[in-house]
Amino acid sequence: MLKFYNYDIVFQEIPDEVTLAVNITHCPHRCPHCHSPFLWEDTGELFNEENARLILKDYRDAITCLSIMGGDNDPKEVNRMAAWLKETYGLKTGWYSGNTELASDIELKNFDYIKIGPYIEKLGGLKQKTTNQKLYKILPDGKKEDITFRFWKT
Repeated sequence: MLKFYNYDIVFQEIPDEVTLAVNITHCPHRCPHCHSPFLWEDTGELFNEENARLILKDYRDAITCLSIMGGDNDPKEVNRMAAWLKETYGLKTGWYSGNTELASDIELKNFDYIKIGPYIEKLGGLKQKTTNQKLYKILPDGKKEDITFRFWKT
């Protein structure tokens, strides 16, 4: 079961996309120095088709992508919702996972972007060349292209 705390339109999470980022609660990782420790709690409203429809009613024409921020407590449901979003709205989909590997329940065809990796303060986030986190673009042939470098200043 996925629950969300809030959502917002963002411009820096996925390169070249206007993204509606949906912040999922009940994060199992509890990374030290996490920028969103309030997402560790099991709170919020269900992130299901009904609530996604309500959210998208106001934002669908303003966005090019919807990214599920978290959801490692239920990757099977993340996968299901991403498939539903693509099928129902034709939206590009992304997932920010704190796992170091993709869960076996994930079908890459349901995503356009996937970020993996827990936040490790000494390594930094995606903007740091030393980061352990990776953002992948999922190509039409199902392969992953590492686009983490797009966050780095040259």
